[in-house]
Amino acid sequence: MPETTAGDARTDEPPADLVVTGCTALVHDAAGGIDFAEDAAVVVRDGLIADVTTAAAAADLPAAERIDGNGQLAMPGLVNCHTHAAMTVFRGLAEDLPIEEWFNDRIWPVESNLTDRDVTLGTLLACAEMISAGVTTFADHYFAMDHVAEATVRSGLRAHLGWAYFSSQGPEGRDRSLDFALRWRGGAHGRITTALAPHAPYTVDDADLAATAELAHEHGLPVHLHAAENRAQTVNSLVRHGRTPVGVLERAGLLGTDVLLAHGTGITEEDLPVLARAEGRVAVATAPRGYLKFGWDTTPLRQLADIGVPVGLATDGAASNNSLDVWESMALTALTQKSATGDPRWLTARQALDHATTQSARAVGLGDSVGALAPGRRADLVLVDLTGPHVQPVHDPAAALVHSARSADVRTTIVDGRVLMRDRRLLTLDVPAITAELSARLPELIDQGHGRRIQDYDG
Repeated sequence: MPETTAGDARTDEPPADLVVTGCTALVHDAAGGIDFAEDAAVVVRDGLIADVTTAAAAADLPAAERIDGNGQLAMPGLVNCHTHAAMTVFRGLAEDLPIEEWFNDRIWPVESNLTDRDVTLGTLLACAEMISAGVTTFADHYFAMDHVAEATVRSGLRAHLGWAYFSSQGPEGRDRSLDFALRWRGGAHGRITTALAPHAPYTVDDADLAATAELAHEHGLPVHLHAAENRAQTVNSLVRHGRTPVGVLERAGLLGTDVLLAHGTGITEEDLPVLARAEGRVAVATAPRGYLKFGWDTTPLRQLADIGVPVGLATDGAASNNSLDVWESMALTALTQKSATGDPRWLTARQALDHATTQSARAVGLGDSVGALAPGRRADLVLVDLTGPHVQPVHDPAAALVHSARSADVRTTIVDGRVLMRDRRLLTLDVPAITAELSARLPELIDQGHGRRIQDYDG
């Protein structure tokens, strides 16, 4: 890390908004690799990282606020690249089931009970959980998204939001998704970006997928959807359409847009050249904990890396994953990839951190603004305590972060230069008040006596 004259060259500048000093900093080298700078300082101005320098160079720099990072590691905030935040309200409700029963018998019946207030409460609870776990950006794909957006504003997080729709809803579903994306694009002073959000190729027909691709081009919007979630879906798609889910998306024109594919454990060897020749920016979000629970394969990261497709880390919703802990996703991604490939050299801890930072930022279309501690990037960062007995001694900071540290070791979470959690104390959300109101709603929320469901799963 080059020395800068933080004190001398900026004597005429107003005080920095925030200086984090005395920490170890996760930085990226000229080739984009992961490196660590000791006794570092991060300088924040106007919501941006102004400098990553040495603690000595920043010692006399005037600042409105200073945080002592001694014993802590500063790193880019994590990105949850695919979740359904409001589904925290269904955490633990449907366990030990195959996906067909999980959807048809448990989740889609109770989702028909959701009110706008339930979505607000569930999202606020999710935001509190993610802030506590070092997540600074999340990509959400759900319903009643105006309320998700409002909860995002209240929490202080950054979010990439899309209103999900099924073809069974008629044209209104697609129109609603577009209307939301246009109204909220650039919301929360730029912290909210938006996407069109068809649910999946098995719930959205070819005509709607093609129309979505046209709308994406017309309005300059990305697309976020589930695709090739598991091998069974790929087999079913071949039977019904003569194409894999990836092939269906290509035929509809969606691979000519900027598209985020959730899960992709059913991506085949034949899909790889299709993805490689895609004209748009294609990315995949992987959420390994849910795959282990459902008995699925894992996302083929090595093959996707070979064709240059970024893979971001995700949790899916808490109804299937039970937590929104991207830190756990990072560790599980490294472990499941070693198991799937039979190669202990893949994924390394540094590769896992690359997925958690740079690749996750690219996956949600924010590769130029978050995902690294570097001048000009948004000041989205977390401080991780490395002094605990389960982390010490630290021979390799990358291994310590991926395989020893836990989300509970995150001490401070900062988005756009604003501190959302300091020393494990949430500053923007009142969790007891949220959970108390939510608890009163639970009897009506989980009732299945009405016999309704929002959709039928036949993947």
